Amino acid sequence: MIRSEPSIAAQRLTVVQLIPALDSGGAERSTLEIARALVAAGHRAVVISAGGRLVQRLEAEGGEHITLPIGRKSPLALAQVMPLRRVLAALKPDVVHARSRLPAWLARLALPGLQPRPHFVTTVHGLNSPNAYSAVMTRGERVIVVSQTVRDHVQQHYPDLSQERVRLIPRGVDADEFPYGYRPDPAWREAFFAEFPHLAGAPLLTLPGRGTRLKGHAHALRLLAALHARGIDARLLLLGADEPARAGYVRELRQLAKALGVADAMAITPPRSDVREVYAISDLILQLSIKPEAFGRTVLEALALCRPVLGYAHGGVGELLAELYPAGRVPTADEARLVERAAELLRLAPPIAPMTRYRLDNMQQATLAVYAEVVHG
Repeated sequence: MIRSEPSIAAQRLTVVQLIPALDSGGAERSTLEIARALVAAGHRAVVISAGGRLVQRLEAEGGEHITLPIGRKSPLALAQVMPLRRVLAALKPDVVHARSRLPAWLARLALPGLQPRPHFVTTVHGLNSPNAYSAVMTRGERVIVVSQTVRDHVQQHYPDLSQERVRLIPRGVDADEFPYGYRPDPAWREAFFAEFPHLAGAPLLTLPGRGTRLKGHAHALRLLAALHARGIDARLLLLGADEPARAGYVRELRQLAKALGVADAMAITPPRSDVREVYAISDLILQLSIKPEAFGRTVLEALALCRPVLGYAHGGVGELLAELYPAGRVPTADEARLVERAAELLRLAPPIAPMTRYRLDNMQQATLAVYAEVVHG
């Protein structure tokens, strides 16, 4: 007998998502995407965080925000248990969805005694160190994991977690935001290459990611130098690495580029809002994290636009490339193979089919179905 998924369309729910802040990042974007889906389905979507630049977008899309410092890692964090309990008592949510460890602990302490008691859901967004502190993310009535890589990590380190409570829901890409074959407006191209004239006239490699050495920026610089040594006049853009708190690291990268003789063929930018356009003009998107990533949304966004991706074959990135673009997989930290494969893809990249999986609406509907599961027992 086939059992249909429970419906939440007939009941207006209040869902509260807990996250440290709403500035940037994959978990933050997922929070907004689920809030948007809840509002579209006629439900009430509330996010509690310390705030950030994405709050305005959340509220413009019909969500609500309540400011509480629930992500500050210090002994004083426990002082937020009672304020959080008072907020939840006033909201009377049907579901509380924690997306990070400290907010999850505060929720676990705040929920007892609330009447009616909200259902508790967690999402494991990362490959956190396995310990008692991280274990709180396995305490939800449903535990959402964003990739098979994360599911394997959770299953290995928390064997007492019943797999019946685990739901694998990969992140998704908005086909309207990243349309297949997209090409930027000529005016945008003109403005971009006016800003970065030294990136024009040659194949462009783009490595997106925050300013941390775990993202493999040095590997990308050495790749660029090796391509030049082969006579391939490529350019490199380290997109989003230039952050105020990472000034010392950025100086290291510039010094390395100079030592390698490629300083005039690369650029390092702060985080930008025109990521789609940058991807679309790139000949190759790089994903060279030296530590396994939990998922790898960059891979999906680039492939959705029909842009080739080259990445290390581990974690969520390797998982996605194996399924969607095997030609872009390289053994982790094998820089010799990285140069070979980059040269091959720049010469003739295999075709990329339109993406039929990992769509944003798939992720949204699957998450709302989890809420329905816990609410309807």
